[in-house]
Amino acid sequence: MLLFPCIVFSQIQVNGKVTDKSMKPIAGVAVSFLNSNIGTLTDTFGNFSLSSNDNSHTRLLIFHEAYLADTIDIIGKTDIIVRLEILQSIAGVTVKGISEQRNAYIGLQTMKTEVITSGELKKAACCDLAGCFETQGTVQPMTTNIITNSKELRILGLSGVYNQVLIDGMPLIQGLSYTYGISSIPGTLVENIYIAKGTTSVLQGYESMVGQINVIPKSPGKGDKLLLNAYVNSFGENHYNVNYYFGKGKWSNLVSAHSVQPAQKWDRDHDGFLDLPKLTRYMLYDKIKYGDENKNGFSTIIGLRYLWEQRIGGQKDYNPQTDLGSTAIYGQKIRYQQPEAYTKTGYRFSENKKITLIASGFMHAQNSWFGTVKYDAIQHNAYTNLQYELGWRNSHELKAGISYRYLNLDETISFSDTSLKRTYHGNYIKQENIPGLFAENTFKWRGDIITLITGIRADHHNQFGWQVTPRAMLKYDVTERAIFRASAGTGWRTVNLFSENIGLMVSSRNIVFKEALRPEKAFNWGINFLQKFSRKAVEGFMTFDFYQTRFQNQFFPDYDSDPTKAFIANFGGTSVSNGFQADINAKFYKLVEAKIAYNYLDVYRIVNNEKFQLPFNAKHKVLLSLSYIPKSKKWRVDLNAHWFGKQRLPNTDNNPEAFRQPKTSKPYTTFNVQVTKSWKKLEIYGGCENLFDFRQIKPIVSWQNPYSPYFDTSFNWGPTRGREMYIGIRYKPFKEK
Repeated sequence: MLLFPCIVFSQIQVNGKVTDKSMKPIAGVAVSFLNSNIGTLTDTFGNFSLSSNDNSHTRLLIFHEAYLADTIDIIGKTDIIVRLEILQSIAGVTVKGISEQRNAYIGLQTMKTEVITSGELKKAACCDLAGCFETQGTVQPMTTNIITNSKELRILGLSGVYNQVLIDGMPLIQGLSYTYGISSIPGTLVENIYIAKGTTSVLQGYESMVGQINVIPKSPGKGDKLLLNAYVNSFGENHYNVNYYFGKGKWSNLVSAHSVQPAQKWDRDHDGFLDLPKLTRYMLYDKIKYGDENKNGFSTIIGLRYLWEQRIGGQKDYNPQTDLGSTAIYGQKIRYQQPEAYTKTGYRFSENKKITLIASGFMHAQNSWFGTVKYDAIQHNAYTNLQYELGWRNSHELKAGISYRYLNLDETISFSDTSLKRTYHGNYIKQENIPGLFAENTFKWRGDIITLITGIRADHHNQFGWQVTPRAMLKYDVTERAIFRASAGTGWRTVNLFSENIGLMVSSRNIVFKEALRPEKAFNWGINFLQKFSRKAVEGFMTFDFYQTRFQNQFFPDYDSDPTKAFIANFGGTSVSNGFQADINAKFYKLVEAKIAYNYLDVYRIVNNEKFQLPFNAKHKVLLSLSYIPKSKKWRVDLNAHWFGKQRLPNTDNNPEAFRQPKTSKPYTTFNVQVTKSWKKLEIYGGCENLFDFRQIKPIVSWQNPYSPYFDTSFNWGPTRGREMYIGIRYKPFKEK
């Protein structure tokens, strides 16, 4: 030391502690000198010690996947305390995103929240939101109209209408936009997807009965300045995406353009019907940001989007220019446009006080033909929410406010041919005015070892009067690596009959109204346990959860009583969904990521003391996902496999023998694989979905005569277009911000 005093006096030594906002220590936080490979992890008490002989190391990088990353200036400091801010809950309207160590993980929110990052989305083609759930087991995309390939997102085996899909925390997928909305958001625009199963916050409304999917589009100033993406599949369908960021001062802007050009005509099973529709789509999106909502003062986010889409499907020779409404050849054509706007504007008075105004609105105008059924509709939606946030007594956070929803839906149905003697033609008008008030309190005890959220809202429907929605969520950190969660609450919604049940108009069935529909209501409760594990060669987590949904009133078309009719009525009897899920997610030697998930679903109703399983639900389902990324990170391989057990199918015993279907489907497995090669500014990815080409052959009942009373397109229980190969390119010419 005496011989080398310059080395002694130039050494940097920093000791510190990392905590959350309530001063609870955080273990496992990565602490490193900025732009260096010198780092360490905090211990059980949040403490760390770090040293360097390089005087240029003047800042520390503090990182944990569940907290907002931070950098600290250490010039002249030897002992520091760092307080990290947790990522905001899905219960809040906006969730902050950072670059995650893991592409998919369970967040620290009070309700169980699965987080899918933009990195996870790169494991598959993810052309649109409906294709973004290939590597997780909670959400299951299901086709609702095989001819136009419209989809919904199911949770707990129940229709997608029972979970709430939000865009930047806004309810922009409702009514008419429900049918095609989840397919209209390109995967390249998505930053994070937050999936909460079971009861969620009352702040966004009363509709989520079984879960919530909050899609966060990429934010201005984060990520790539310019991203170009192009994709083509083996059917000839093309996708093009452009994201461009620019900004000045406190203002920043992200502009995105998206286009889909139609595929060629394919009919592999020779039933005369196209295996996939001819899809054309154009979308423009602009997200504007000012200020920082986590700092005192004014901040705002404004989102603007315009969407135009056309889908043409049906028999192979169908020409919409000459065959609309024709009985000589069957086809479907859907064309719609949807402009929308939303904003979240707030003013933060202090760390514990903030007021926020949230508002959104959209118009959806649609012109459609389903064979000889002409369906024209226009919808106007508006939503606003004024919310005040107050932190009090150091352990409580209260959020309270008022909200208002407006919906005006005008639908007109007519027939170009009356030989089937259908009687549901006419003009259907639905108007809703729903003011509401809400309050939600978050209480943390013993730091944040125990967190309890209790909320209640009361909404006044212009037709059905006051509706009260209570909810509660509990999180208990048993240890630093084990978390127990529980939730319970109610939800309700009104039915948009035709826009949410396109199959009613697609088939030849007559629609028979037995009574006026009342709001659907359900009670949901659930428990979840998460256990993290870490060894020298492996780290990860496993989760186990069970959720039950019981309906007090429910609607579903009765297809079983008469094969030529669909009966519309309320069902106030026993209708239950029981869902169990187990997941194991692990990373080996930081090279291989593996996930296996098992789902058990028991979805049934009791009619005349007899238990009926709801159709098109696999009681057992298994997912396996594997990824290999070498240390160079210049390429990667991703594989996932889905196994589906038997599904009950609707009863066709009253059909003529030629048009009867099996009572259950076959179990089947699909395999998807993708290889990605990366350079500094360029990525090329290619893969194959449904690698072994499993197909449900001739899924359309009475495809030989689409204008017979037995024509039905609702029997698709598995993939129908078979193997799909694709190749794509991502180009990022500028350095990531």
